[in-house]
Amino acid sequence: MPLRSIRVVDLSRYAPGPYCTMLLADLGADVIAVEEPPGRGRRVDEAMGVDARTKAFLPFGRNKRSIVLDLKKQPMREVFFRLVERADVVVEGFRPGVAKRLGVDYEAARARNPRIVYCSISGFGQTGPLADLVGHDLSYISVAGALASIGTAGGPPAIPLNVLGDFAGGGLFAAFSILAALLARARTGRGQYIDLAMTDGVLSLLSLAAAEYFATGRVPERGRYYLAGGLPCYNVYETADGRWLAVACMEPWFWKNLCEALGRPDLSSEQFNRERFGELFDFLRAKFKEKTRDEWFAELRDREVCVAPVYQLDEALDSQHARARGMVTAVEHPAFGEIRQVGIAPKFSETPG
Repeated sequence: MPLRSIRVVDLSRYAPGPYCTMLLADLGADVIAVEEPPGRGRRVDEAMGVDARTKAFLPFGRNKRSIVLDLKKQPMREVFFRLVERADVVVEGFRPGVAKRLGVDYEAARARNPRIVYCSISGFGQTGPLADLVGHDLSYISVAGALASIGTAGGPPAIPLNVLGDFAGGGLFAAFSILAALLARARTGRGQYIDLAMTDGVLSLLSLAAAEYFATGRVPERGRYYLAGGLPCYNVYETADGRWLAVACMEPWFWKNLCEALGRPDLSSEQFNRERFGELFDFLRAKFKEKTRDEWFAELRDREVCVAPVYQLDEALDSQHARARGMVTAVEHPAFGEIRQVGIAPKFSETPG
């Protein structure tokens, strides 16, 4: 396993940090999750309807060891530092300043282990005018400018699943940054501090839209930006069974193939003609209502047309493709028996997770 010699001490609580360390653990890192004393997170769990059985299905604790430490108590902090002395990485997700108040910040960890890579994941970063602002995924994608561009024209911003801020801008960027810092340490012999703001991560994910804004001054509008519902050739269409088909014919040859498959080859030259967008939308919306989603996909998948069924999550998890890719795995839980979880995304030829 590629990270089998790496030890990580995880102080984080909510999704971004545990997701980051789950990715590291899946690839062989020895992750020790430092948990709060029992009961401190119970009120949040109860309010969200998260019981013990539901928690068992959460993947964030897999492949990890755990220890309960009350970091407000000096003897427990000393246990933490003994872990740090034998570790390569520390991950924390406290609000800025909290780790220092607890006495478990980077400077304190570095004093015990100069080679430590210490990653702080926060919503808005350790510096800047918003550093002390409380928030969650919705807050981060709002401030980063992503939420304003998601949704239908004339409608309110559409709240997506918490994948942009928490997981992509947060956990995934943190894991990537930690691995880069470990490579740097292999050259220099020194650890370092990583200030990972989820808003910064989301802004980085918006690089393409930002480049267009810098070049033209145009701000992406909900439902009108070309990659967010503004083009007939790159959109979703309801089918006869009330399901949806994704059409992503951005390249002219894919669009030409679609027009021919739908019996309208004359429209192939009108792909980006805004004066005919209304007509194109009307045609495609009416046409795709003639058959079910799966009928359309079966008919078009071998025609070199960029279309895909819009799956509900249960369909995606139960799909032949997900099973073939090993993206759903079953593990044995001591209290609840066999439980299913999402598998490991990257497939390594020599060092599988």
